[in-house]
Amino acid sequence: MNTRILVVLALLVSIGAVLHTVVPPMLFGVKPDMLLAMMFLGIVLFPRIKYILILSLATGFISALTTAAPGGQIANIIDKPITALIFLCLFLLLKNKIRTTIVAPILTAVGTIISGTIFLSVTLFIIGLMEGGFFALFASIVLPATIINTVIMIIIYPIVQTILKRSVNVSFT
Repeated sequence: MNTRILVVLALLVSIGAVLHTVVPPMLFGVKPDMLLAMMFLGIVLFPRIKYILILSLATGFISALTTAAPGGQIANIIDKPITALIFLCLFLLLKNKIRTTIVAPILTAVGTIISGTIFLSVTLFIIGLMEGGFFALFASIVLPATIINTVIMIIIYPIVQTILKRSVNVSFT
């Protein structure tokens, strides 16, 4: 594994952790998951399974540590690796057909919806700790998080891509 790539991924996870920590809870202690945008950015930048597994596990555990949702710890640990693998598969299918600057935000929206669905399903149906209906939580938490994460990806991805292209002295292979 390339140490430089791991450092970049660690920076993305730490930025996501700060975003996830400072976002206030919206309903029943559930927060929109801003850590997802950074995980998706890491997948788009370095779409290799070994990095994705490490990134998704780190994201899941950090998200579990910073969640305020009852039962969110287990749900985050289950949700992030599944979402990351689905996102990776979709990205690999589409990256050669559509420009990455277009694919990244679209898949971020799809990935956030997938992640939110898995999270709410695990929390509501398996753990059974949260009150409120699935659709109410989906509409009030997942949909706003989808919009925010997509906007974050639209803004940040071209910037990060330009920075990585300009860093001539750094090899990310």
